[in-house]
Amino acid sequence: MPTSAARVRSLPEYPLAAIPQRKRDLIARGVDVIDLGAGDADLAPPPAVVEALDRAARDPRMSRYGFGLGLPAFREAISAWMTRRFGLSFDPLKEIVPLIGSKEGIAHTAFGFADPGDVCVIPEPGYLAYLGGTMLADATPHIVALRQRDGFLLEIDQLPREVLAKTRIVYVNYPNNPTAATAPRDYLERLVRRCGELDALLVYDNAYSELAYDGYRPASIFEVEGARDVAIEFHSLSKTYNMTGWRCGWAVARPELAGVLAKVKSFIDTGAFMAVQAAGIAALESWSDFLPGNLELFRARRDAAVSAFRANGFACEVPRATMYLWVTLPDGIASAAFAERLMSDEGVIVLPGAAFGAGGEGFFRVSFIVPPERLTEAAARAGRVLASFGASIA
Repeated sequence: MPTSAARVRSLPEYPLAAIPQRKRDLIARGVDVIDLGAGDADLAPPPAVVEALDRAARDPRMSRYGFGLGLPAFREAISAWMTRRFGLSFDPLKEIVPLIGSKEGIAHTAFGFADPGDVCVIPEPGYLAYLGGTMLADATPHIVALRQRDGFLLEIDQLPREVLAKTRIVYVNYPNNPTAATAPRDYLERLVRRCGELDALLVYDNAYSELAYDGYRPASIFEVEGARDVAIEFHSLSKTYNMTGWRCGWAVARPELAGVLAKVKSFIDTGAFMAVQAAGIAALESWSDFLPGNLELFRARRDAAVSAFRANGFACEVPRATMYLWVTLPDGIASAAFAERLMSDEGVIVLPGAAFGAGGEGFFRVSFIVPPERLTEAAARAGRVLASFGASIA
């Protein structure tokens, strides 16, 4: 029987891979499951998006190969939105790459920019697509632990000189998954400058740019001087428009960088379903009308989750962005053990910090993706599990 490649055997288990079956088993046993695992809200996309998909799916032309070009009008809508949102101008045909969700584009980036022996700097805890793409491209991951005392910022100047000499890609994600940390402007300026000095590609994962609260507005990396020379930025419709399963996003970069990712993808896929791209146009055009109400729902859920988990013995910050709480566990309680007991004993699904890499130990992630009353119930159950460990945290 053929064996798998060493690069595949070296991959960790993906943290969400086993949860759907576990959830099915619990429900089959009659357990009232509250799933706060994936960043996958129980909310509907904008009505215009569904209507656009329905119309486009009935058009036989939309069922043909999209190839890398895809639907030109989708590219134009992305370009217009980048201008409207960030005040930035990008050529729709040369500087935008439509993606089957931002995850695949992020994972495939290392195939275009990293050779064996090249180092890719990866934050931990962090989105495992960074690690997976690096390892599948036979590049060398260099894991950097994000520390709460540093605001969960990845400081590449703290890396060893010999690592920096080989660094080809730096992955950064703010607003951050899973910690919900945000990056100040001076940090972004410093990051861009250092990547330029290192001749390293800055992969800026901006999937949560629109899920921000209390007047905070996350930046595009391209608002920083010099970023166009070193960066590629990724965006997604998933979180902003409650379209996680639609798999629609994009990358944006100067032509020389965007073209590399487009070439890689030309050998891997033939583009997203063009009807979904047509729906993506409707999503982007609904941004100003849809987003405020959707954000208010998330804000109410955020506030309910923070209050409920704090009331049940947990410590967590009030996030300015994302759909996540990064909740502290008391010393001595392993995050995987806590999450497993919470799921098996109480039917509440959260992600242990260790699932995002060893640097996430000591925390668990809560996705505030269900109504406030369910978040309150989940926190009460989590408090019971915490008490069963004989611990609490102020």
